[in-house]
Amino acid sequence: MSFARRHAVAMVTVALVTGLVGSCGTPGTDTRTMARGLPADVEFTHPGVLVSEGQLGVVRERVTAGKQPWLKAYLGMRDSKYGAYRYRPEPYTAVDCPAGDRAGHGCVEEREDALAAYTQALLFGITGKQRHAVKAREIMDAWSARIRRHTGENAGLQTGWAGATWARAAEIVRHTPGGGWPADRVRRFEDMLRTAYLPAVTKKVPDFNGNWDLVMTDAAIGIAVFLDDHDVFAHALERFRERVPAYFYVEKDGGVPLTPRGSTVDTPQELTAYWFRQSTYKDGVSQETCRNFRHVGYSIAATAHIAETAWHQGVDLYGEVKDRLKAALSFHSRYQAGESAPAWLCGGKVERSMGPDLEVALNHLEGRLDVSVPAAHKLAEESRPGGTDGLFVAWETLTHAGNPGR
Repeated sequence: MSFARRHAVAMVTVALVTGLVGSCGTPGTDTRTMARGLPADVEFTHPGVLVSEGQLGVVRERVTAGKQPWLKAYLGMRDSKYGAYRYRPEPYTAVDCPAGDRAGHGCVEEREDALAAYTQALLFGITGKQRHAVKAREIMDAWSARIRRHTGENAGLQTGWAGATWARAAEIVRHTPGGGWPADRVRRFEDMLRTAYLPAVTKKVPDFNGNWDLVMTDAAIGIAVFLDDHDVFAHALERFRERVPAYFYVEKDGGVPLTPRGSTVDTPQELTAYWFRQSTYKDGVSQETCRNFRHVGYSIAATAHIAETAWHQGVDLYGEVKDRLKAALSFHSRYQAGESAPAWLCGGKVERSMGPDLEVALNHLEGRLDVSVPAAHKLAEESRPGGTDGLFVAWETLTHAGNPGR
């Protein structure tokens, strides 16, 4: 196989495999049958976009009991601007997000409104207070009544960030008793996701930085579950299996990293440039490590979000990438915490800018698999409770810290 076409090959199948996982925080006490893909005759599990019904129940119990760090995380969410009853959405018909420092049109407003809808949905799911469901619906209805398109060089990234968050909010409101979302408004929101988001987040971007592909796939798989769309779901699994092995390097890959299907990076020099001048590859290094840890954090979070959503649908993507995830979390957590970078890594200089991105991946590795990741565990503990990055990561200490739930 030529250098240009080295890629991870893992097509979606429906062959069943059996895995042992933890339940209610105790590793190895429950046996589930997991699938490599979701058969067409199997219904989706709802709510099942990033956060499951069982996980919401655990959060509810912990907050009611005043347990930390979940109570502090809950209060931070409740008291944020996104949790306010007076929050007012600002929908746009067209959201234009150019590259670079040029001013956008509706980009920040869309992301913040999606985060507000998700925040209100979580508050409703935890407290049962109808006012939060009403507010979440108000925000989502306002956007589904107006948004028609996304334009600009960053349209794919924008629809990934916002689309991922919209799907989480909508899933909770629609599938939590008492959500009260009228059927016609649900259909309008479905139409919005199909027309204003799916075309962008399913566009192939093999030569873009990997965080794009991953966050777009995060949105796609969440939208697929909300829409009960098996084809979009299967496509998201395939993209995950192509991009994750090409983004997080492990030494079993060989002397150079893998590349995703369709990539035109076809010389060693181009590969080094694509990896931001990194030419020495060791376990845990990512395609954007030498860019900055902020984008690596986005990719860790998106990878875990995709795998978590698939997990709730009975598909074990985690099992295929757990070694890469562990290596990436261990590697970047050490340097994020202040360890000096060696000369071989990014010329001895790394930008320590990771956000609240570890909780979902850490929860699976430690809580379900009983795999120790000390550096990441320490970093997460010191950073708790994690809030939101203002893009697509929000309140994950609250929803996922020590919460393996079904």
